[in-house]
Order: sequence, then C-alpha cells, then structure tokens
Amino acid sequence: FASILRSILRHNPDIILIGEIRDMETADIAVRASLTGHLVFSTLHTNDAPSAITRLADMEVEPYLIASCLEGVIAQRLVRRICNECKEPVKADDVILEEIAETYPDKIKNAIFYKGKGCPKCNFTGYKGRIALFEIMVMNEKIREMVVHKRPSNEIRYQAIKDGLRTLRQDGWNRVLSGVTTVEEVLRVARKTEMSFVSPNE
Repeated sequence: FASILRSILRHNPDIILIGEIRDMETADIAVRASLTGHLVFSTLHTNDAPSAITRLADMEVEPYLIASCLEGVIAQRLVRRICNECKEPVKADDVILEEIAETYPDKIKNAIFYKGKGCPKCNFTGYKGRIALFEIMVMNEKIREMVVHKRPSNEIRYQAIKDGLRTLRQDGWNRVLSGVTTVEEVLRVARKTEMSFVSPNE
C-alpha cells in the first residue's frame, strides 16, 4: 500500500480510501496525508472502536498525531439474521434480561425474544442473511487529550461511553429487542463492557 499511496498523493486527491492499514509505513503515510488536508478512510483489525487508537500507537504513530488527525472510528461485527419463515418466541435468561435492562429499561418490559426453529427456507439453521452491529466513537477534546497523554484504551473506552458511545453489545441488544437477531449471536460477537471501571483521574 505504501508505494501506491505515495503515487496517489502526487495527484492531490480530496479523499483517499485505504483498504487496510497493516504496517508502520502505511500508517505514517495515512496520518501525514490527513494532516495535509486529505480526508482518509481506512480499516484496522481491532476488538472495538477505542482499540483503534492503541493499534495505531503500536505502529509507532505518535499520540499527538493520532489526536490531531483522527475524527472517528466505527467498529463493526456481523451477526446472523433470524429466519422470518420459522421465527418463534423464546424465553430469555434472567441474567441477560438484567443486562439488557441496564441500557434499555423501557423496552425490556414488554420485550419478546425470538429464535428460528429451522425450516427449508433457511436450510434448518434458523438464520437467513446477516446484519451489522456498530460501535461509533467520535473524537472530542477530552478523548484527544487522553490520547496525547497516552491513557490506556480501557480509560478511553470508559470516557467514550460516558460521552454517549453505544457499544457493540448494546447495539446488539437493540437488535435482539427488535426481533432481528438472537441473544446467542450477540454473545458470540460482542464482549461485555464493565461500566464499573473507574478512571484513576476521577
């Protein structure tokens, strides 16, 4: 990617799309390009949105450069969609109900959970197609300051949640409450975020 990026920059593009930032050289060119007025989109392999900052730091991108150039991160996980032809209500575990109620107390009261029992339309899997869960972290002054001061990703994640970030798991529960996917699918792809974590600076 690095040599192609250098060639692209000579054409002075407005927007640059990089398939994946996978090494130090590509990361450096992408950051420098964004700092010279180019809008850069790319992908990274991380567990969640805040971990993208750690991944860039691992590639030796300076924290002040990350804070200056990064505008936001979208994390995505795919879950299977319940087959509409064999969809049926199921009982949810009490522990799961308690967790969902923390985020969606109003929706949980009359919630109906579903699962596909399996039919010829879905090859007896109970699922047909996939949908995406999203976690969107928008950079703000507080998070930029934490990046510059090299705060760990769990502290940055905690701050982002305080600022309104909806985690992959929370987005997953919203899809479960909408009857689109199952509890099992959310548990498969999204880890639980411990909101009891307290930042040492607080």
